[in-house]
Amino acid sequence: MKINNVYHPLISPAELRELISDENIVIVDASNSIDAKNLYENNHIKGALFVDLNTQLVNIETDISVGGRHPLPNLKDFIKTLAKLGISLDSRVIIYDNSNGANAAARFWWMLRAIGHNKVQVLDGGMKNALIHKIPTSNHIEVRASKQEIEVTEWKLPIAYIDEVENYSTNKNCLIVDVRDEDRYNGNYEPLDLIAGHIPNAINIPFTNNLNIEGLFISSVKIREVYLPLIEKYSVDNIIVHCGSGVTACHTLLAIASAGFKIPKLYVGSWSEWSRNERLIETKYSK
Repeated sequence: MKINNVYHPLISPAELRELISDENIVIVDASNSIDAKNLYENNHIKGALFVDLNTQLVNIETDISVGGRHPLPNLKDFIKTLAKLGISLDSRVIIYDNSNGANAAARFWWMLRAIGHNKVQVLDGGMKNALIHKIPTSNHIEVRASKQEIEVTEWKLPIAYIDEVENYSTNKNCLIVDVRDEDRYNGNYEPLDLIAGHIPNAINIPFTNNLNIEGLFISSVKIREVYLPLIEKYSVDNIIVHCGSGVTACHTLLAIASAGFKIPKLYVGSWSEWSRNERLIETKYSK
């Protein structure tokens, strides 16, 4: 299924089953956990390659106050990674992870879309759903022939930087969406960053709201019920989405795209950058 000549962002296990033997399909395991690589080597969807969030999809710096915990990699390095994976603009890419697409699968999807790749999808429900539907798996380490590097000079999807976010935080005609859980947003606790709370003018729509109790994406109708009023009020060009470090925010961007909307701006630095730069911070107690 396509939306505006772009493949629908999500693919079901049933659809994947029909494609799994197609040599033109590139399947990628983007699971992110301490033992993700070992889990991949022990069992992964047949034909899947492994991508590591922390070494291939980000460029981690010592100073988190500049770019946050998961800044984007240098674009040239990312293009080299894709070439080594055998991914070209003609490849149909299907990504999954072990977190219902909520982690690196969504980030990798966004990055591919951000270089103009329109044939990329995330497996709804991730590896867990693949196993439930008995998608063929393997412990064979996959290798694909390299492709010529994609020619691209800039990220093509909108990215917000900290000064623009600060402008949005005082502009009632703009909206900041914080997708972290409610307790982190409210400032009740902060497990990863130095200060708890949220960016002024931000509203909280946890990314987990995109999923049902089975860990699958809710219907596009339900997603539209959440975001259509916001898009009508502010316009998608005046909406910034962020999380803790610019990864799970992509899950909400994926959900928004799956409902047929244009993709809003991603604040890659997110709370990990904002909270380290002496910018204004709110909690539920400060309002």
